[in-house]
Amino acid sequence: YMQPLGSIIQNHGIHFHCYADDTQLYLSMKPDETEPLVKLQACLRDIKDWMSRNFLLLNSDKTEVIILGPEHLRKGLDGVAMASSATVRNLGVIFDQDLSFKPYVNQVCKIAFFHLRNIAKIRKILSQSDAEKLVHAFVSSRLDYCNVLLAGCPSNLLNRLQLIQNAAARVLTGISRRDHVSPVLASLHWLPVKFRIQFKILLLAYKAQNGLAPHYLQDLIVPYVPVRALRSQSAGLLVVPRVSKCRFGGRAFCYQAPLLWNQLPIWVREADTTSTFKTKLKTFLFSKAYS
Repeated sequence: YMQPLGSIIQNHGIHFHCYADDTQLYLSMKPDETEPLVKLQACLRDIKDWMSRNFLLLNSDKTEVIILGPEHLRKGLDGVAMASSATVRNLGVIFDQDLSFKPYVNQVCKIAFFHLRNIAKIRKILSQSDAEKLVHAFVSSRLDYCNVLLAGCPSNLLNRLQLIQNAAARVLTGISRRDHVSPVLASLHWLPVKFRIQFKILLLAYKAQNGLAPHYLQDLIVPYVPVRALRSQSAGLLVVPRVSKCRFGGRAFCYQAPLLWNQLPIWVREADTTSTFKTKLKTFLFSKAYS
């Protein structure tokens, strides 16, 4: 029923994503450009007219606008900045204008510790397996959800998420705050938060190279082909692009994925199936985390 909406947006030359109950429009522009904004406003008018003709309502209260970019450039868009939001929720992830993800991490910490306190209250009447199921359902799942977005974020931000995992391990095993938590995490076979992010990135990189990922991810992975015959030609390496680390280039998938992939040993990169790759990758990251 909503399929014609995509054709209307395409006619205006604007990029978009359509989900079950959500439609997102996005475009890139410079502060001194006005043409993209004119196209966006015309597109919204046509969307509103189409929805009116089909007995649908464009809910203005649920329509959000966010401008992403450096603060000094955002100020150049005064007319839009007044109507834009400082944060918006995108498929459960909170995006802020600086893409720092601090509000999102704050929200994850708040919810995760709320559930941990509740689990701790009933921990004594739960078996080990049941308690672990609760921890994975209410805490670990939140640490893993869309964690690729946090690649390249400052360590102090990731440390806050690591404190959640440490607290979950203490609740599960009953150790005190004074006890060292790393041996406990290793005994539970839990990868630290930093390595869980790397695991997800490398798994996406493997799928992108084997035709198991969306095309927009496959296009970001470029195999390394040396100019002349070298040993590295058959090593399965990827091209690491040059990026501006002072902005967001060092956090992009096109940079993080090849960088981490080239650091893998060849016995991991040459895995023939996805399940085999996941097993070998976890073994490698586990040894790297707790060596």
